[in-house]
Amino acid sequence: DGLSEAFSLVAMDDSIERVVVSGAGPCFSAGGDLTEFGVSKDVAEAHRIRQLKMPAQYLAEHAGRYSFNLHGACIGAGIELPAFSGHISASRDAFFRLPEVAMGLIPGAGGCVSIPRRIGRHRTNYLAVTGMELSAEKALSWGLIDELAD
Repeated sequence: DGLSEAFSLVAMDDSIERVVVSGAGPCFSAGGDLTEFGVSKDVAEAHRIRQLKMPAQYLAEHAGRYSFNLHGACIGAGIELPAFSGHISASRDAFFRLPEVAMGLIPGAGGCVSIPRRIGRHRTNYLAVTGMELSAEKALSWGLIDELAD
């Protein structure tokens, strides 16, 4: 919810020209909070709530204003959301995975749209179906990230 609120503020305020998003701790993002899945008694209501708070939509609409600095694990939403941005920098220890399919899910934070825009649908499909870990160097060569940080 915090990300959606912050991104919606950027969308409403044209005076905010640049937003740099980075993570604190040992990794950028281990992905979405899976404990929220299946807790709603009304599936339609859960879907409606999720549609109201979609950080990916804000990112896609204002991609050029966002830069992401990634490090460590960038799992699921941890790469799906940054892939919408205008620029992604990653440390050499960064790695990327889309583990959702192995859990019976699809990349749900926008990765089915954002990642193919960067690396194409075939590579995206390969990452999603295999759950393969992609190194920062390989991500750079594929175009998933824009630069390696020192």
